[in-house]
Amino acid sequence: MAKQFPAIEPRLRSFIENQRIFFVASAAAGTRVNVSPKEIGALRVLDERRVAYLDQTGSGNETAAHILAGGTVTIMFCAFAGPPMILRLYGRGRVLRRGGAEYAALLAARFDGVEPPGARQMVLLDVEIVQTSCGFGVPLFEPAGERPTLRRWAESKGEAGLVEYRSEKNVRSLDGLPTGLVEPEGMPAEEPVPAGAVRP
Repeated sequence: MAKQFPAIEPRLRSFIENQRIFFVASAAAGTRVNVSPKEIGALRVLDERRVAYLDQTGSGNETAAHILAGGTVTIMFCAFAGPPMILRLYGRGRVLRRGGAEYAALLAARFDGVEPPGARQMVLLDVEIVQTSCGFGVPLFEPAGERPTLRRWAESKGEAGLVEYRSEKNVRSLDGLPTGLVEPEGMPAEEPVPAGAVRP
């Protein structure tokens, strides 16, 4: 039976922080739904109503595009070991640009100032609903370890190579929406959106 909570209670925070993987789903009006897996080391529970994760360079940037278009974001955790449970965080996101003041402050305060190779941006979720469900259908898995592939790929690209890659692959979503990661030449960067606000 699903249960809803207005905030991330301490026991739910403990559950989140004890997982090995989480999934980020997003969509905006008229777009495809995107779902991406992430490793739990990238995520921080900031308080009972906010979480953030350090996003790394990948082949797409759908979540940023959907947030920029005023879409919604859901983060899901599920127990692959121990007592079964699925936990979803429903809310509105903001993208913190790498190199920006808010990004730098959060990196220093919650990530010990350490960026993994290929760091691209941060995604901050203002949580509107927390929901748990049974998770009885989730299979049991034993983790074999973390994959080193993404880190090695980013290191081999180098900073200049990553900038070029992002400008080619991360500027538009599958549906042609701008991601806000790279501004057109001569265009100012958008101002950050206050927490809980939605872009027009």
